[in-house]
Amino acid sequence: MGDPPLTPYSPGALQARRAATRRRRARRRAAARVAAVLLIAAAVAVVLTQVFGRGATGRSSRRLEASVRPVLSRGPSRATVRANAARELLARENEAIDRLLRRQPFITAGGTERREIALTFDDGPGPYTPRLLDELERLHVPATFFEIGFMFRWFHGSAVRELHAGDVIGDHTETHPPMALLSPSAQQAQIVDQTEWVRKYGGPFPRLWRPPYGSYNATTLQILRRLHMLMVLWTVDTHDYLRPGVATIVRRALAGARPGAIVLMHDAGGDRTQTIAALPLIVHALRAHGYRLVTIPQLILDDSPRHPQHLPSRLAGD
Repeated sequence: MGDPPLTPYSPGALQARRAATRRRRARRRAAARVAAVLLIAAAVAVVLTQVFGRGATGRSSRRLEASVRPVLSRGPSRATVRANAARELLARENEAIDRLLRRQPFITAGGTERREIALTFDDGPGPYTPRLLDELERLHVPATFFEIGFMFRWFHGSAVRELHAGDVIGDHTETHPPMALLSPSAQQAQIVDQTEWVRKYGGPFPRLWRPPYGSYNATTLQILRRLHMLMVLWTVDTHDYLRPGVATIVRRALAGARPGAIVLMHDAGGDRTQTIAALPLIVHALRAHGYRLVTIPQLILDDSPRHPQHLPSRLAGD
């Protein structure tokens, strides 16, 4: 005998209707979920378009949303925070330099209120600069480099490294001539051409300038005034360029140590192995006497000279 026929009220028919109802409800729920997902996706697309501009669709929208989501959840990255802090510090240092320039066009030392000293290096970048930078980084010491423009052709990698490390690059002319012997136009070119090298490799316009051989005249100061640049001289000349020996370099640097001192050394222009060897001895001794090592702009910002300074009657230095 076969199965009994289904009737509208038979148990089998009721079960079939219930199953069909469950399938319809499941399809409606699935359709509702899909609609909700599409609605959310459309809302996200609208927000992203308003924030980041029109035309971000397809894979680019998904990449953009994926890149934005972690940033929004975590806040600014460490790199962004560091970059913002560096910009703020540069602005404050430039304001301090501007204030000093309103009083005098040069500096031989900082103020005497804080135990801060600035180490400066001339004539780079050069073949010994990477080794000197290794020592500075190991010692956690910032420095100010007065660099020659044409040296960037071969050693610009060291200049980029200095900028990334937070060191300061100043202007030491394009080819290192005695400026007082040049015409006004030649002096202008010597100063401006060097600044273009610095900016080419990502540095800010140099606000600091140091005269080769300590040579300058009234024309030099007029050019610097127009360019809003400060002439940076020195308190202590170690004469390290003569290679007098590591002990002598250290002794000369320490003999002139006082609050606000600017120490002159060299990272190029010859064999600088003695300077590199003397550097940690100088740093450790200065720190042992309570000195903090800073850049020239930081020195001016922290403790600008309170009283007018006088130009030295005779300058030495390479």
